[in-house]
Amino acid sequence: MVYIPHPIFHLAILFPAGPAHMPPSQPQSFGTPVQTPGGGQQTAYQYSQCTGKKRALCIGINYFGTPARLNGCINDANNIRQFIISKFGYKDEDIVVLTDDNPDPVKQPTKVNIIRAMKWLVKDAHPNDSLFFHFSGHGGYTKDKDGDEADGYDEVIYPVDFKKAGHIVDDYMHDVLVKPLPAGCRLTAIFDSCHSGSALDLPYVYSTEGTIKQPNVAAETAGNLFGVALASSRGDIGGLIKGVSGLVKNATGANQRAEEYARKTKSSPADVISWAGCKDSQTSADTEIAGQATGAMSHAFMKALNARPQQTFQQLLISIRQILREKYSQKPQLSSSHPMDINILFIA
Repeated sequence: MVYIPHPIFHLAILFPAGPAHMPPSQPQSFGTPVQTPGGGQQTAYQYSQCTGKKRALCIGINYFGTPARLNGCINDANNIRQFIISKFGYKDEDIVVLTDDNPDPVKQPTKVNIIRAMKWLVKDAHPNDSLFFHFSGHGGYTKDKDGDEADGYDEVIYPVDFKKAGHIVDDYMHDVLVKPLPAGCRLTAIFDSCHSGSALDLPYVYSTEGTIKQPNVAAETAGNLFGVALASSRGDIGGLIKGVSGLVKNATGANQRAEEYARKTKSSPADVISWAGCKDSQTSADTEIAGQATGAMSHAFMKALNARPQQTFQQLLISIRQILREKYSQKPQLSSSHPMDINILFIA
């Protein structure tokens, strides 16, 4: 296997480097107006102080009895549930857990149940509320239909009944989980699944240097060539098709137009943050650590915060990446619904 690096160009840092601090309570300016769900324009966003209602949804799917079986996803959902109770003060009665080992059909992670639980999660949200969404299971992609994806593909997650009910697309998850939220409401999302970098369609993606990522056309083309070889070695037919298509799209500059469209239509006045286990072009590991089956991303997220509870967003991204780098090639991604100050402490 030949390694081809993935260099990127960085935009200027939006916020100066400085000491760690809590999020500001006053509204922040987008700089240029963005569209609102109702068709109007929004000029400001607001950070959450995470002092209001706390509510969480944790989903873990092992896909028992199928060729797609995984081993650590149910453990991830249960571990994350316990983690946010102990670290961030969530209450058990305010957490919904959907796993495919639960005999209760209402708590099975079917497509209908997942969507119902997503709507419950964001219902009656208010400023300074803190909502938490965690998904551990299979992820993939499908053809983009609205032009907001630089690579031409939407990211998806697979419910336990995906063969009958189909997948859940990132555009739909954004509509359900992000658009209803008011300014100043936090949603923290973790996707421990393959091809999950932009699974929530948040338009601001940050590097470990604290800058907003912007793809380099030539470098991305080289990266997709590498992706083709990697996908082939794993028998990932979907990944192979995506890699080949990316060569054409990046050569046309479609990625830049898609990024501009996403910023205009997918920005939000709410405080939405997504931690993804890997880039859209990568897979996330289902592994075993200390004798327990687990997702590498879920484990790294908890390990990083257990070791150092007080971290800025940039520090936490670096910590998670360093943990994963020891054994895995996947690169965790941090994205947000608005430009963010990477020196703010991560709270949930």
